[in-house]
Amino acid sequence: MSRPGKTKFQIDLRRHLREHEVDDNLTHLICEIAEASKYIIHSLRTGELGVAGTSNLYGEQQLELDVLADRILRKRLDHSRVVANMMSEEMDEIIPVSPDCEGKYSVAFDPLDGSSLVDVNLAVGTIVSIFEGCDLLQPGRNQVAAMYILYGPRTTLVYSVGSGVHEFGMNSLMEYTLLHENITIEPRGSLYSPGGQRNLYTPGTEAFVTHLEERGVKLRYSGGFVPDINQVLLKGQGIFFYPHLKNLPQGKLRLLFEVSPMAFLIEQAGGAASNGHRRILDLQPDKIHGRSPVFIGCKEDVRLAEEFIRKLETDQTSDGGKKRQQKAAAS
Repeated sequence: MSRPGKTKFQIDLRRHLREHEVDDNLTHLICEIAEASKYIIHSLRTGELGVAGTSNLYGEQQLELDVLADRILRKRLDHSRVVANMMSEEMDEIIPVSPDCEGKYSVAFDPLDGSSLVDVNLAVGTIVSIFEGCDLLQPGRNQVAAMYILYGPRTTLVYSVGSGVHEFGMNSLMEYTLLHENITIEPRGSLYSPGGQRNLYTPGTEAFVTHLEERGVKLRYSGGFVPDINQVLLKGQGIFFYPHLKNLPQGKLRLLFEVSPMAFLIEQAGGAASNGHRRILDLQPDKIHGRSPVFIGCKEDVRLAEEFIRKLETDQTSDGGKKRQQKAAAS
């Protein structure tokens, strides 16, 4: 297994960004998001865990922590002076910040992914996608940066600006210092994290899971997207998937806020991310809150998932295709 490279010296986040010659405004933006996370941590430790009495645009009840984390990030981004537009998973429209796009960035974020896990004390996180200029509805390959912050037993921050993936940990002074640089993922893994109800899997996904089980791959699933992706990156192997389901053909996860930034990070570490047919980073968002199935992690495992889906689900008109589907469904 490939291990992340460790650093011998304490290098903080801002210094690391500057050493990698990241644009000053982008450096400032990433550091502002890191600062916002400190207030989110405080809210997680001391805030109310109840329902806020409001619903988001998906009809899901918002927790007080969802609303608070969203407010913290939006306020920080609004006052950063380097943001043109921002979009929160908790909102139903793009929030304009500045009419001037020159030298500024547009940010999409999920302020507290997995917030329903907070009351049982499981890990949750913040996911951020950053584009240059004013346009947020772009393919993920156009991201100039992506990052997440994991609030678990330790608070860690993982980012990429297109030149590798790096992990930082929050120290006792609440400063982010470098833990691992240039994290890489092996081509094939021995862990899998499956989202969605298995009885709703389509034939290709069901056959893929059966293959993984027969290969001895171990199921390791937390129920949170951020900790499960963090597991793949820090273990250096594995695959996470939340596939298309019989009742959810587009899956559950949002392309702009969740899937696309994680795909950027995983690809930067040498992995792959697919919707079962195409590379995630090539997908053009058709709306702000559009969803996408996702298979993300080790390259060979993602390719294998695509192969099962192509063989068992693409050719549905031929007798051979129907027989394969029936066999997969019965297995």
